[in-house]
Amino acid sequence: MTDTARKQEILKAYQFRHACKSFDINRTISDDDFEFILETGRLSPSSFGLEPWKFVVVQDATLREKLKPVTPGAQGQLPTASHLLFVLARKENGLRFDSPHVTRMMKDIQRMPDDIAQFVSRMYNKFTEVELGGDGQLMYEWACKQSYIAMGNMMTAAAQVGIDSCPIEGIDREKVCELFVEEGIIDDNEFGVACLVAFGYRLEEPKRPKTRQSLNDIVVWR
Repeated sequence: MTDTARKQEILKAYQFRHACKSFDINRTISDDDFEFILETGRLSPSSFGLEPWKFVVVQDATLREKLKPVTPGAQGQLPTASHLLFVLARKENGLRFDSPHVTRMMKDIQRMPDDIAQFVSRMYNKFTEVELGGDGQLMYEWACKQSYIAMGNMMTAAAQVGIDSCPIEGIDREKVCELFVEEGIIDDNEFGVACLVAFGYRLEEPKRPKTRQSLNDIVVWR
């Protein structure tokens, strides 16, 4: 495939993607395709390479039913999505420079030599103390922002293989978190709920073509 053709394929996926309010319940994403989508989330970039996220895929019908009262923006997607994915973001406990998570990421995952790990750790500590003011809530919000990178990459990857998606912020994050704690899914001292995205196959085509501002409206060159 030429570079031009590859670009057109990517843009075609962006044209294809739209926010599905409900999905075709008779079509299910294959395990192979959904693993591909998750892999693009796993490979997404993150600040300092700390991957401050976790993905919770909710397929259990009973749990989806329990989620209905606390996810008002997902009433159409909850019962119809092939796969329902909550993206979690790490809280302060896992983001301090000397936390087990940060230490593990630098030493075990990124395999930094000790001297490099110590240098990066000092830089990271300075960032969290100066840029984020050592504030735990700001650290969590910083992690949430990064989680959206992973979510966006998964949505784009899905579109490239003909799978629909819908990002959903109309959820009560605290209540969802409480439910996940009750179900033994997460430790709320470590993670909070950042966002929800539903995946599946569209039930019908969009009622109108995709509309966006022109590049001239949104890009400034200097």
